[in-house]
Amino acid sequence: MELNSPVRSVPLLDLKAQYRQISDEIRAAVDRVMETQQFILGPEVEALEEEIAAYCGCKYAVGVSSGTDALVACLMAIGVGPGDEVVTTPFSFFATVGSIIRLGATPIFVDIDPHDFNIDAALVEDALTARTKAIIPVHLFGQTADMSNLVEIARKNAIALVEDAAQAIGSECRGKRAGSFGLAGCFSFFPSKNLGGFGDGGIVTTDDEELARQLKIIRNQGADPKYYHKVLGGNFRLDALQAAVLRVKLKYLESWTEQRRLNASYYTRRLSDLGLANGRVTPPVTVRERHVFNQYVIRAHNRNGLRNFLADRGVSTEIYYPLPLHLQECVARGRFSKGDLPESERAASEVLALPVYPELTTEDKEYVVQLIHDYYRKDEGATARSDKTAPLS
Repeated sequence: MELNSPVRSVPLLDLKAQYRQISDEIRAAVDRVMETQQFILGPEVEALEEEIAAYCGCKYAVGVSSGTDALVACLMAIGVGPGDEVVTTPFSFFATVGSIIRLGATPIFVDIDPHDFNIDAALVEDALTARTKAIIPVHLFGQTADMSNLVEIARKNAIALVEDAAQAIGSECRGKRAGSFGLAGCFSFFPSKNLGGFGDGGIVTTDDEELARQLKIIRNQGADPKYYHKVLGGNFRLDALQAAVLRVKLKYLESWTEQRRLNASYYTRRLSDLGLANGRVTPPVTVRERHVFNQYVIRAHNRNGLRNFLADRGVSTEIYYPLPLHLQECVARGRFSKGDLPESERAASEVLALPVYPELTTEDKEYVVQLIHDYYRKDEGATARSDKTAPLS
């Protein structure tokens, strides 16, 4: 591709393209709820809970108002509070740590494995203390953490294992799906997720009947029965309209996921074909068997320059995440400083998410990889010219 080729528009995500495929079914589902005029919980939510539980390989699922509230409600249910510690990763969306701090507990950060961006299971056990109440691994970008080892660590130390699976519905490790390994799995239905609603929503999966019962109480202001409050809960209910929309989308999730995986394979193969996967670009590595690619995240040399180059030519990208959680102002507070968790900090300076949504065309994908090739060819030329004009020492 020549540098002056016509500009295409390739968004990071195109939800309009998805909606066009299923709009008639969505409208019918919304009309169904409108006819009942039952908007809070009810049969639509109950049906979604059964369908998600089955999809994830769990006995129970409890719909809640967001992925963040899934984490908060779950930690409330297991009694996390002041004086407790929760071990987690510093490389994630803020809700992971925010849910811990909101309950008065202390986050204990363990650095990531540089190969898959997930918490390094080999470092977790050394982070445990007598005050550790839970471990929250995050299945980042659509690939599960090292759950085989984490399950064993949690079991051996009698600590609750709560999966932050917000980005990973349908991902698998050794034949089990995200959300089915620990005491609970917390999912988000934010619109940009692989299974996204028409607003906020979330769900908690579990095999523990008592935990599911407690979550249903907590999500409804702690009332059991109505107007009798045994515990302090919150307004964490999932709307029936969101459940109806999600039930339509759930039928398509497997086909959308497989297309994401095909798109990811295309990128990885073409980046290698063009000689880019050799120091300038590091494609994501699939360590566990089913990566669902909520994001296709590369490591890139001169990441910011590449991002600007792509943006100027119509390709949208995103940085997940530019500042690790331990360096966020409201988290650090003198406890952490730069250099404490080097792998997370290095990732924050190198990662770049490329468009990977199911409706991408082959022309879109090839445009993206050719632009990346053009950028590094241009960058190499600039470096070579700079070397020729550099003064002799």
